[in-house]
Amino acid sequence: MELTATHWIYLLGTIVIIVTMLFRQNVVVPAILMTFLVGLFYSGSFIFGLQTMFNASLTAAGELFNIFLIIAVMKALLHALKDMGADEQMITPFQKVMINGHISFWVIIFVTYAISLFFWPTPAVPLVGALLIPVAVRAGLPPIGAAIAISLAGQGMALSSDYIIQIAPTLSATAAGISADRVADQAFVLSIITGTVAITLAYLLIRKTIKRPSDQHLKAWENMKFDGIEEAQKVSEKNKPSSKGRYIFAALVPLSFFVIVVYMLLSKFSANFADIEGGSGAALIGGTALILLIFAASFTDFRSSLNNVSGYIVDGFLFAFKAMGPVIPIAGFFFVGSDELSAKIFGTSVDSAPALLFELVQAGQQSIPNSPFIAGFSILLIGMITGLDGSGFSGLPLVGSLAGSIGPNIGVDPATLAAIGQMGSIWVGGGTLIAWSSLVAVAGFAKVPVMDLVRKSFFPVIIGLVVSTFLGLLFL
Repeated sequence: MELTATHWIYLLGTIVIIVTMLFRQNVVVPAILMTFLVGLFYSGSFIFGLQTMFNASLTAAGELFNIFLIIAVMKALLHALKDMGADEQMITPFQKVMINGHISFWVIIFVTYAISLFFWPTPAVPLVGALLIPVAVRAGLPPIGAAIAISLAGQGMALSSDYIIQIAPTLSATAAGISADRVADQAFVLSIITGTVAITLAYLLIRKTIKRPSDQHLKAWENMKFDGIEEAQKVSEKNKPSSKGRYIFAALVPLSFFVIVVYMLLSKFSANFADIEGGSGAALIGGTALILLIFAASFTDFRSSLNNVSGYIVDGFLFAFKAMGPVIPIAGFFFVGSDELSAKIFGTSVDSAPALLFELVQAGQQSIPNSPFIAGFSILLIGMITGLDGSGFSGLPLVGSLAGSIGPNIGVDPATLAAIGQMGSIWVGGGTLIAWSSLVAVAGFAKVPVMDLVRKSFFPVIIGLVVSTFLGLLFL
């Protein structure tokens, strides 16, 4: 097919966004401006270009609002649990089994992964950092080992699959034009492979530095001065309530979510259970979280709960838009490249709407090697590049769009390519290899230089990503 000026503007916009990420700059402004240019060249109207900027973000917001809602609900529940001290109570029992540095490493892995899977790594870092790192250090685990365990399990393995809340798979799948469940299932498998390889290699690297348990380790660590740690330590001192509810909800919340996870797994493999598809798994989690939120808020004072629940939900939405708001205009630009979504943005029928990215790939198909492995590792590399902004999520619309366009042409499931790109973007940008990401918080709690943490994690993570990509292309 013949490429128009609109195609070249869209291609230029994609390149500009990638280059901007390479320079570690925010890509919101380039995404908005390039969306305007696409609308301008598509219609030849300045007014239509301005409308395209707004309509692209509006369409993206509509497609992704379920993401904001589930984040808000889960954050609201966590806030309610934190106010009664149930969040700390959930992980306090694990302190008793941390009898040496080796066990401590794996306990931190398990606890961080479990919390991050349901609530994201953001709350996992202060919880684990304040309550488990001191115990692990006393048990003989070096602080850098504790920091590696938190980052690889939380910002790496849990966040890259995002299997429960399904924010990352939804972003990738929406741009690819496929089911979020398919991407989520494959991303879960790839995240386990990547995490298993990376965590095992990291453990082998720090194994010889683990010492025998001693109070001297803890005293030496506590006497270390580290910028920002004072603020970090305040997290563990904010809430020390004696409410009986903390014990009840510390057991009720994990048990409720565990039952849901078991049901979701049974629904996939047994015909006796209704299949959960189309994001209904996240809806089930969100609905359960709302019920738990109401119970938690009204446990001590039902009357005040009427105001408290509203406040928790408002705080949840503030957090959601602060965390994911910048993704909307970025997603809007890449949604212009899909015919189904560009039809909504341009106000035309799907048949007449341009599929800019697909048509670009189709036009350059002869120069693209027809190799699943070249395509897979290229998507992985692009995902890793997009992760350089320190977010891990802003690049998902791009890798999803590429996966949806390239996959059918080379005979590879677009869900596999989208999941591979998701691994690269989040493992790098989510907080395992980027010093200017949330990895700073992990380093702060462990009192270790963030660059040392990056260096120790680099080869385990890269090897894990290569292994998971290879196996994913081979078997998925």
